[in-house]
Amino acid sequence: MLEREDFVCGRALRLDALVAAETELSRTQAQRLIRDGLITLNGESVKPNAVTSVGDLVEITYPEPEEVDVAAEDIPLDVLYEDENLLVVNKPQGMVVHPAPGHAGGTLVNALLFHIKDLSGIGGELRPGIVHRIDRMTSGLLVVAKNDASHRALSDQFRERKAHRSYIALVDGNIRQDEGTISSPIARHPVDRKKMAIVPGGREATTHWRVLERYGQYSLLQIELETGRTHQIRVHMASIQHPVTGDDVYGSDKKPFGLAGQALHGYRLAFLHPRDERSMRFYAPVPEYFLNALKKAGETKSAEELMEQLIKMENKGE
Repeated sequence: MLEREDFVCGRALRLDALVAAETELSRTQAQRLIRDGLITLNGESVKPNAVTSVGDLVEITYPEPEEVDVAAEDIPLDVLYEDENLLVVNKPQGMVVHPAPGHAGGTLVNALLFHIKDLSGIGGELRPGIVHRIDRMTSGLLVVAKNDASHRALSDQFRERKAHRSYIALVDGNIRQDEGTISSPIARHPVDRKKMAIVPGGREATTHWRVLERYGQYSLLQIELETGRTHQIRVHMASIQHPVTGDDVYGSDKKPFGLAGQALHGYRLAFLHPRDERSMRFYAPVPEYFLNALKKAGETKSAEELMEQLIKMENKGE
């Protein structure tokens, strides 16, 4: 049975851009479905560049999932929770989430296909079960859907901001303020297409941060994502001249403290279970690479003490 969904436009955008913003589909996937007549605007087939208006009705018919042709690989996974609908995994730094040019194997998807017999097909052939993503050199929590119904329910939560993600980040510089919010739109960089940037007219993006510790030339932050744009934390922190330490794309090309990449870890993930809507909350401890960098910066607390501090700050803010 084909799955369907619809939504009423809240803003005027090209149809393909709007679908990519409002669903888990990429813009390329949206364009393909529009051309195939599976996405309609006010009941009519249109071109991907058709401009929508506020109040227009967009209807999406999802095709049957494609056969997954990505190799299953026996790669260890740090699974924090699993049931018949989903699993929560703690991705290590350095692991790519899904196959892409230059990363055909060794990804989280390859590992998932070995670990799980059935995964949601909504993400397409190369992204089965993937509801949301984090960068290769960012570590932390991800929820993976085992079936299409769970995938849609979880995707809706992320889109409607009912799912919550928290990060810990070491950033360059001594931030004087104790907390702040960055609300700047993000889109593909107009010149360097491998990067994202703050671009007027880009997708809305909001990041909340609070200082945990200061180490002179570095600051340790607790970060809450209100939206989940590509490279959001990295772009936003660089925009206020405090790039994530070790980020050689948006910050300095130097690698202090022996870091292989950015010091950014998704330590908390909260959402409602897609079947019975019970509250689910998970924590991933501060990983060894991150803790080693913090100790070199001047941190004296253990990973357990840092997690206690994070949870106290989180509870205080609620």
